[in-house]
Amino acid sequence: MTDTAATSSPLRRTALNATHRAMKAKMVDFGGWDMPVEYSGLIAEHMAVRTSVGLFDVSHMGDIQFRGPGSLAAVNRLCMNDASKLAVGQAHYSAMLYPNGTFVDDVVVHKLGENDYLLVINAGTREKDIRWVRDTVGMMPSSHINDFSDLYTQLAIQGPLAAKVLQKLTDTDLSTIKNYWFTWGKVCGLYNVMIARTGYTGEDGFEIYIPSDEPTSARVWGEILAAGAEFGIVPCGLGARNTLRLESAMALYGHEISDSINVYEANLGRYAKMDKGDFVGHAALEAITAAGGPKRKLVGLEMVDRGIGRDGYPVCSPNGTKIGEIASGSPAPFLKKNIALAFVPIEFAAVDTEVAVEIRGSLVKAKVVPTPFYKRPKL
Repeated sequence: MTDTAATSSPLRRTALNATHRAMKAKMVDFGGWDMPVEYSGLIAEHMAVRTSVGLFDVSHMGDIQFRGPGSLAAVNRLCMNDASKLAVGQAHYSAMLYPNGTFVDDVVVHKLGENDYLLVINAGTREKDIRWVRDTVGMMPSSHINDFSDLYTQLAIQGPLAAKVLQKLTDTDLSTIKNYWFTWGKVCGLYNVMIARTGYTGEDGFEIYIPSDEPTSARVWGEILAAGAEFGIVPCGLGARNTLRLESAMALYGHEISDSINVYEANLGRYAKMDKGDFVGHAALEAITAAGGPKRKLVGLEMVDRGIGRDGYPVCSPNGTKIGEIASGSPAPFLKKNIALAFVPIEFAAVDTEVAVEIRGSLVKAKVVPTPFYKRPKL
């Protein structure tokens, strides 16, 4: 699932804010939420997730439930992927679109049961998303829409040793949960906890949904850290979450996706199921295809010369003509390279194409590379 860096005020807090502060986390305004950006340091946290295990508080994400015999029709009208293909206990990546084919938000759709779906949405777009859902499909028959965002504390245990940590705290056999599937089980003495094998880091891992009261949230947070101590678990903030998702080329709202970026520009057309029937944005996507496709495309860049391409830096042709812009860019701690995701014209999108990034008035050589930059090893 994705985050967003949009801002609003006053700052909202999760049930774990006091815990984060007690652990001396560096706190920042993220999407209108007071959230930890780092504890022990971004690089250490990033490397822990890639090599062992890390724990994230992602309670700022939103949760919208659709229930009733019309829920599938509502979800499929609202989202571009085809929820009719989901089995009970399965999830998939999708997005809500505006009529012009740009993004309201990206979401993860979970099929909780027959006629019962849960959409996990971004933090900073939560209120906008909920209004959009109600305005767009709220009047469709036989579907009850509820915002349960504040009822859950959502914790993400991520990394190659995540299963070993969580297995100590549950009698559910985690090996039976496939990637992008979920189940319910007892975790840390709590019954009926949703356990999803999903995440936003490019690693194996789990997201658990527990009651959002502060004592329960703090207890479970502490028990996960204690269970993971033998595996080197570390608490992780949004800084590492961002570099991890960038290495894995996962979209961030306001960067790779937004209300001014369409599905094909974002290179996410594989999730738009054009043959499932009508959905909001369908006609616009058809028109883009009929016109020959998008004029620009999101690509991966690797810096060839010394320099870091940051968010918003101009991308230029080798002769210095501006052709695009970096959506997200930073050093990649695990890969030990400087990488970026950038929008460039189609004629510059082929792998190995040379471009330049303008950094403080100088042109620094870069090249287009395949994405994702990082793929976790197959076990």
